[in-house]
Amino acid sequence: MHPILNDIRLVTFDLDGTLVDSVPDLAAAVDAALADLGLAPCGESRVRDWVGNGSLRLMQRSLRHAQGREPDAALLARAHQRFLDHYGRDPSARTRLYPGVREALNALRDRGVPLALVTNKPSTFIVPILETFGLAEHFSLCLGGDSLAQKKPDPAPLLYVANQFDVLPSVCLMVGDSRHDIAAGKAAGFRTLAVPYGYNHGEPVRDSGPDGVVESLAELV
Repeated sequence: MHPILNDIRLVTFDLDGTLVDSVPDLAAAVDAALADLGLAPCGESRVRDWVGNGSLRLMQRSLRHAQGREPDAALLARAHQRFLDHYGRDPSARTRLYPGVREALNALRDRGVPLALVTNKPSTFIVPILETFGLAEHFSLCLGGDSLAQKKPDPAPLLYVANQFDVLPSVCLMVGDSRHDIAAGKAAGFRTLAVPYGYNHGEPVRDSGPDGVVESLAELV
């Protein structure tokens, strides 16, 4: 196994941009919500740089672009609900699993390493996406952005996971694609591993100083 896994007793993964490329579905839901409000679409390439802080922030950024100004609270709430409605109809229609993900998760499971998922995506969408790819049973615990009062880059979700598995943060690994994943992992005392192919607001994730970087999760095994 990869050296970064030495002595690791729990591996926590991000979802969007790490395990799956979900931007095509997210962008379609964003643009459908904007159309409901009579606003022009943003398009997939822009949405790709806006993912990572949860769906409310995603819609805030989309409205700011579509209107050319900061949205008021009422409009943001309406747009966010429309996004949730559209996205919830089929959150994995266009979503794809990244190469190497299945191999890595299967190998870690077979070696008896507990796996958890910590994402800023609303929790209601997590299981349907995992089930689409036959991965739901790989994870003993899944946290969404609305599962706790805090979400990444706050370390609270990772500390919660470590506590649930009764392991010290120092023997946990956080795997993600963005600066928010790396910041949360470092603040929680986790070892951190980054993948460079995801959504990091157009910035190289290496700049966040992870403990390691792999081009594909298949390198873990």
